[in-house]
Amino acid sequence: MGDEADFELRLKEVADKVTVALDQLIPPASGPEADLMRAMRHAALANGKRMRPFFLLETGAMFDAPEKTLLRTAAALECIHTYSLVHDDLPCMDNDDFRRGQPTVHKAFNEATAVLAGDGLLTLAFKILASAETHDDASVRVMLIERLADAAGARGMVGGQMIDMLEEDSPRDLNTITRMQRLKTGALISYATEAAGIIGRARELERNALAGFSNDLGLAYQIADDLLDATGDETAVGKPLRTDEIAGKANFVTLLGVDGARQRVRLLAAQAKEHLAIFRNKADILLQSVDFVLDRTR
Repeated sequence: MGDEADFELRLKEVADKVTVALDQLIPPASGPEADLMRAMRHAALANGKRMRPFFLLETGAMFDAPEKTLLRTAAALECIHTYSLVHDDLPCMDNDDFRRGQPTVHKAFNEATAVLAGDGLLTLAFKILASAETHDDASVRVMLIERLADAAGARGMVGGQMIDMLEEDSPRDLNTITRMQRLKTGALISYATEAAGIIGRARELERNALAGFSNDLGLAYQIADDLLDATGDETAVGKPLRTDEIAGKANFVTLLGVDGARQRVRLLAAQAKEHLAIFRNKADILLQSVDFVLDRTR
C-alpha cells in the first residue's frame, strides 16, 4: 500500500507542477480576446491526471535531463492533449457536456469559442517548444517540434480521431480499433517518452526500449479507459460514462468482453515492464505507472 500511496503522491506533485506552468504560460487577458483566454484556461487548468506530462518528466529524470526543459516540453504536450479534448467534446464529434469534473468548454462558453480555444492551445504548444527558454540547442527544439507535429497530426492523434469518426461507414473490428487507439491515444504517450529521450540524449538501445514501453502502455491505457467507461463510477471519473455503448460504437470491451479486455491489459502491462528491464531500478516510477494502469481496470 505504501508504494501505491507514494506513487499517487508523485503523480499529484507532477500534475501540480504542470498546472502551475500552464497558469504562467496562459495568462489572463483583458480586451476583446479575454473570453478566448478564459476558455483556454478553463480547459488547461482543470483538474486532470496529467499522465502524458508525468511519463515525460519521469522518463527524463532517468537521464538526469534538465527539469526546466522537461517541464516546458510537458506543458506543450499537455496543451496538445487538452486541445484534442476540447475539440473531441464538441457536438460534431463526441458531444460531451462534462470533462474533468466541470462543464466542457462549449458548454461553459459556446461552440465557436471552444473551437478557437482548441486552436489557441494547439498553436501555443509549438510556441513553447520553439522558445530558447525550453532548450538552448536549436536542433533539439526543432526535433521536439517535428516529433510533436507527427504525433499530433494526420499520422498520429488526429488520424486516430478520424478513424473514430468513420465507424458508421466502416464498422470497426479489433485490428481497426487497435490501429485507431495506437494513433488517437498512443501517439502522444509515445511522444512523452520519445521527447524525454531526445532531451536526455538517450542511446539508440534506450530509445528503442522506451518506444516499446510506451507503445504497449499506450494501448493498455486505452483498454483500461474502455473498461472504466463500461464499469466505472461516473461521479468518481468526472465525465459521462457508457458513451460508446450509447453511441453504438465498438471498442475493446464490446469486442473482447470485460474479462478479455482485462486479460489483454495484463499482457500489455507485462510486455511494457519487460521493455524497461535495461534501466533497472532507475525505472521504478515507470514500473509503478504500469501498475497504476492495471489498477484502473479492477
